[in-house]
Amino acid sequence: MEWVVVVSVLVMTILSLLRVNVIIAIIAAAITAGLMSGLSIVEAIEMLVSGMGGQANTALSYVLLGAFAVAISYTGITSLLVNYLIRVLTGKKTMMLLAIAGVASLSQNLVPVHIAFIPILIPPLLKLFDDMKLDRRGVATALTFGLKAPYIMIPAGFGLIFHGIIFEGMETNGAAVSMSDVAIAMLFPGAGMIVGLLIAIFVTYRKDRVSTPGAGGTEVITEEVNRENVSFNSKHLLTLIAIIAALAVQLITGNLILGALTGLLLMFLMIVVPFKQGDKVITDGISMMGTIAFVMLVASGFGTILSETGSVDALVEVSSGFLGDNKIVIALILLLVGLVVTIGIGSSFGTIPILAALFVPICLAAGFSPIAIAVLIGTAGALGDAGSPASDSTLGPTAGLNADGKHHHIWDTCVPTFVHYNIPLILFGWIGSVIL
Repeated sequence: MEWVVVVSVLVMTILSLLRVNVIIAIIAAAITAGLMSGLSIVEAIEMLVSGMGGQANTALSYVLLGAFAVAISYTGITSLLVNYLIRVLTGKKTMMLLAIAGVASLSQNLVPVHIAFIPILIPPLLKLFDDMKLDRRGVATALTFGLKAPYIMIPAGFGLIFHGIIFEGMETNGAAVSMSDVAIAMLFPGAGMIVGLLIAIFVTYRKDRVSTPGAGGTEVITEEVNRENVSFNSKHLLTLIAIIAALAVQLITGNLILGALTGLLLMFLMIVVPFKQGDKVITDGISMMGTIAFVMLVASGFGTILSETGSVDALVEVSSGFLGDNKIVIALILLLVGLVVTIGIGSSFGTIPILAALFVPICLAAGFSPIAIAVLIGTAGALGDAGSPASDSTLGPTAGLNADGKHHHIWDTCVPTFVHYNIPLILFGWIGSVIL
């Protein structure tokens, strides 16, 4: 039973590396986990389907955020940003990557559209990337940084939700901790993310690289995306008001769906987007984010099989047999276990409650401080968002970078982000959990 998680995650990873569609790879991994746990194929599929509802809220919010992002782009305000980047950063690879990481970071806190901005902002820049011979793997790492680092380090927007889940998970399992302690704890994995980004930009992806047509496994699009010449106008001002309102509602209620609905409703009420375009906006939002949302649903079903069959508990129990009382060894093994679990499930937010239930008793018995336990849980959860084929932080960048069929999800997004972020995350999380 203890090998179910490891084997099923390996199945998903190997199939993904062999360029099998990520949804098929996750389903195969889920069936493998079910069969190894004593379920029949039918029972495994039924449990997979029953568990898909665990991410229904996330999936619906992604579709609505996609529609909100489409509505924002309808006003042409994103063209202002694209034109500015083209005008100022053409030929400046390092600055381009840093700017993309910065823009992506805003999507977690200031403009709460999460990954929905990527398919709108990135495709118009692909021709420029090719002209500059910019390595798209560097762009993928920059985007993933912006999608992860803010919620890890900043207790606002998505970050407030993430820190809150860590806080609740620890409180529920008997470890008293404050939100301020959680914020301090998460500075360690956040620092690891920064180091990984700097290495990617200034060392790994500095050289020229020509993107290969057809590498993404989809139809190659050769025509250049139209770039509108627009100037700031009243519609753009009203769009900013809608964005601020969406952020405010999301922060007050903690609900992404309500925030996205608020932004969409204001865009229509203020006639920034004509009401007759409503069907097209929603349809385009579903088209843009639907695949990602469905991957999250299937990944949730996979996670349900792993947790309901006791596979995750068994893995931690067999690992704890090797732990002893050495904090350094305990911290490293728990982080590695967390890596395996979260890579399989692909959701940092969704795995925190599971990890907290398993980590807290072990850590309290070993004498870890509450803030050190927060470091371990937060870092282990964050590991799942970099490198996992089922993570929105990898699916999002691929959705934009493969718009012309030249970027592969596994080899050009998942592998680079795994190397540049999971290694420093483990290292910095390990250090933080030992010294705090």
